[in-house]
Amino acid sequence: MSPSMQKPAEDARTGDGKLLPTLLALWPYIWPKNRRDLQLRVLLSLVLVVIAKLVTVTVPYTFKWATDALVEASSGRPSETENMLWIIGAPITATVIYGLTRILMALLMQAREGLFAQVAMHAVRKMALQTFEHMHRLSLRFHLERKTGGLTRVLERGRNGIEELSRMAMMTLIPTIVEFALVLGVFGFEFDWRYVVTILVMISIYLIYTIQATNWRINIRRTMNESDTDASTKAVDSLLNYETVKYFGAEQREASRYDRSMATYERAKVKTYTSLAILNAGQAVIFTIGMGVCMVMAAMEILNGEKTVGHFIMVNALLIQLYIPLNFMGMVYREIKQALVDIEVMIGVISQHEEVADRPDALPLKITDAHIRFENVVFHYNPDRPILKGISFEVPPGQTVAIVGPSGAGKSTISRLLFRFYDISSGTISIDGQDIVKVQQSSLRAAIGMVPQDTVLFNDTIRYNINYGRFDATESEVEDAARLAQIDGFIKQLPEGYNAQVGERGLKLSGGEKQRVAIARTILKAPPILVLDEATSALDSFTEKEIQDSLDRVSRGRTTVVIAHRLSTVINADQIIVLDKGEIVERGTHQGLVDKADGIYAALWRRQREVDEAKEILKRASEVEGKTVRVDFSTAAS
Repeated sequence: MSPSMQKPAEDARTGDGKLLPTLLALWPYIWPKNRRDLQLRVLLSLVLVVIAKLVTVTVPYTFKWATDALVEASSGRPSETENMLWIIGAPITATVIYGLTRILMALLMQAREGLFAQVAMHAVRKMALQTFEHMHRLSLRFHLERKTGGLTRVLERGRNGIEELSRMAMMTLIPTIVEFALVLGVFGFEFDWRYVVTILVMISIYLIYTIQATNWRINIRRTMNESDTDASTKAVDSLLNYETVKYFGAEQREASRYDRSMATYERAKVKTYTSLAILNAGQAVIFTIGMGVCMVMAAMEILNGEKTVGHFIMVNALLIQLYIPLNFMGMVYREIKQALVDIEVMIGVISQHEEVADRPDALPLKITDAHIRFENVVFHYNPDRPILKGISFEVPPGQTVAIVGPSGAGKSTISRLLFRFYDISSGTISIDGQDIVKVQQSSLRAAIGMVPQDTVLFNDTIRYNINYGRFDATESEVEDAARLAQIDGFIKQLPEGYNAQVGERGLKLSGGEKQRVAIARTILKAPPILVLDEATSALDSFTEKEIQDSLDRVSRGRTTVVIAHRLSTVINADQIIVLDKGEIVERGTHQGLVDKADGIYAALWRRQREVDEAKEILKRASEVEGKTVRVDFSTAAS
């Protein structure tokens, strides 16, 4: 491959990647212990490498034989009829052998690539899967602090890096080293030590130049990748917030942010092409000088009668043939350097500490009554800012406990701790007497159903999203769940029915429709414990009433924790807990708390009633006057 044909890698990364440690980390994936078929493919690929390279070095020999035969045939006299058969047959035979060896060389190379492809892709698949699974095991804190677009790029680059490294190391680096050794051996055997020294010097200078130039290009490639990642995350973030962009008419602002990242990417990309041109030019000059020296020495030996014209052709053929793997060495270094860092970033994600992990002796959670108990629970996201300060409460079996309070009081944190998205600083959270720290997370989360305030759906069908509650559910069970969630009628009105696509994050559905889908999949999951985290706070009053009716049916007979912003949704709770600044300041029934005129709950209730009454008055006034009245309720609500 000519240097001018090389292209800069699209996703080069930088760092101090080391080949041997990374190859050792990849080796279990390339040589999987339980896959004898893949191990056999690796061995056969290496055997084909050796055979292919032996055939490769015979090609210049056949070129030499054909040339010498043609020279001799062209100098023969027609009168020498006894030698005519040899004169005609020898060059043709040598030429045919030349063609056959090149065909054999190409077939062996393709067979090697085909054999090793499954090995490389198996390694890609297994390591990518391990990374993806580990990403899901990492804590919520990790994902809140990282950009999703950046993580997907890490996964994508890591996959490409594994494929490139396994192919480059096993199918290019090793064959190239074998070919170098064979070519040097041929020069030493067929010519003399001067050729070997010349070629070694040329190879050494070529590789040193390539490494130095590549290292120079690393900073350029880093800038290119950082701007590429930045542009990608900005694009993902902006498109996920499509409606917000429209609300504020910020299309031009978003385009400008994206264009700034792309402008940096453009400048860095241009520099990569410019630096690549400099690299290619230097490589071509170094190789051409080395080849020129060898051919001059061969020409002088021919003029002295020490070698034939075929030897001159052989020198040229050997060096041109050496140029291909030598040129690949420059590319191999760059690609391996890039792949090493891409893989190291992926390995860095895999090596991230699991903040919340199952203990070695963790047992499955056994649900008997679904009795929840919080005992003196202390928690903080940051040591300097405590969130929960020693709270204690119980949710008896089959009862509903509501947790209310001002924003920032720590209400939603309680649901996250119950799911064990975080481990508490001190205290105990138990279900049926079992500390959730000592049980398997999968069994804990299987026992709890969640209907969140902001339901985010998968970009798939309605059926898929409801089925997410329990993938082994039958179609009739899915439809029964939708019926109980009061969304079955809406779904049947759609042209595609249950196969209708919900769009990115469920944006094709209204807030109430998304909530009903969330309720339906929770019904399908049929958990003994239910958590409603402000499940109706983002809905209008009419929709809220309908959704609340559905939630009341779902929670009937289940141990239920309700995180509430609108107090009207929790008046029937068995107990209401009022949080303020991470502490329980009041608890009791709705009526009991309202009767405490100077209490926090009573104050919250009065304020919400005032807002509701104001809304009702304005609604009636607008109906009478036949016009819409616009009002800001934020002051009244506060």
